[in-house]
Amino acid sequence: MSSTVGQVIKCKAAVAWEAGKPLVIEEVEVAPPQAQEVRLKIHYTSLCHTDVYFWEAKGQTPLFPRIFGHEAGGIVESVGEGVTDLAPGDHVLPVFTGECRQCAHCKSPDSNMCDLLRINPDRGVMIGDGQARFSKDGKPIYHFLGTSTFSQYTVVHVGCVAKINPSAPLDKACVVSCGISTGYGACVNVAKPPKGSSVAVFGLGAVGLAAAEGAKASGASRIIGVDLNASRFELAKKFGVTEFVNPADHKKPVQEVIAEMTNGGVDRSIECTGNVKAMISAFECVHDGWGVAVLVGVPNKDDEFKTHPMNFLNERTLKGTFYGNYKPRTDIPGVVEKYLNKELELEKFITHTVPFSDINKAFDLMLKGEGLRCIIKMDD
Repeated sequence: MSSTVGQVIKCKAAVAWEAGKPLVIEEVEVAPPQAQEVRLKIHYTSLCHTDVYFWEAKGQTPLFPRIFGHEAGGIVESVGEGVTDLAPGDHVLPVFTGECRQCAHCKSPDSNMCDLLRINPDRGVMIGDGQARFSKDGKPIYHFLGTSTFSQYTVVHVGCVAKINPSAPLDKACVVSCGISTGYGACVNVAKPPKGSSVAVFGLGAVGLAAAEGAKASGASRIIGVDLNASRFELAKKFGVTEFVNPADHKKPVQEVIAEMTNGGVDRSIECTGNVKAMISAFECVHDGWGVAVLVGVPNKDDEFKTHPMNFLNERTLKGTFYGNYKPRTDIPGVVEKYLNKELELEKFITHTVPFSDINKAFDLMLKGEGLRCIIKMDD
């Protein structure tokens, strides 16, 4: 690796030239890392729904050409000026949000919303100098979420890189860098269901199933899965889901159905769809007096959350969470240790694997709603 330090690297990357069109494998140039940056060799990346959402560019500001990808595992190739806690050869997970360790949020034990490095989907350049590190034929290619892992090499701010145990296989650990941590953390760090409690999980994709896994690990006795896709119910049993509700099967609001099932409501609910109606249902289905609802899904920008104030006055609590309340550099290495200690099973989230040359197949699988996580082998 040392021969590439300080040099521009030419490698393959999957470039999105325009919204909704298949990615094209191109040879791109990746500049060396600047101050407080690291250049990573990406070994495995997976496809998250957020990549698809911004690739489709429905309802956001389109930014193309762009290299997507943000859920990945790799090895540090070189580091820029001022980087002291990472070195070439370190095994890492790039993360779409960061931890500068200097701002008020990073210094607070109650927040992971870093002022400097929090998620910004509209930014397509590096935060240090406002330039892209990717180019082709002398023209810049934009970054995505500060990670751009659909490239064999990428440059990331040091605050968005979690150093992990090198004994963790990167083709499994990579899913910790986004969806699994988001769902699992929303449950264990925010909802905090007591042992023997009841939990409703809205949305049984990878994030929702990770939340169910967190409920199971917390000792919940009833885990009710709520989803409009009935085909997801059988798979969800592997993640601890004990009962299922399809809102389409009922004439009354699903929150009323759940309240009847649970003698007044569940102790905790976790919403993982981004649908504002599901968010309202998740809040209104928790028990008065002690119920806590946690919102995880990202709504459309024009959505409004409407509920009667008595739902609050009757001592229900509504919380939001970002990335499961995990601080990337401080906490994510510990989530990987849970996997190594067999406290967290990652393999069951991984339903497909494709070579890098077939990356568009991963998009097809997600668009069809097939499987949970598709691992893309970047060396192939």
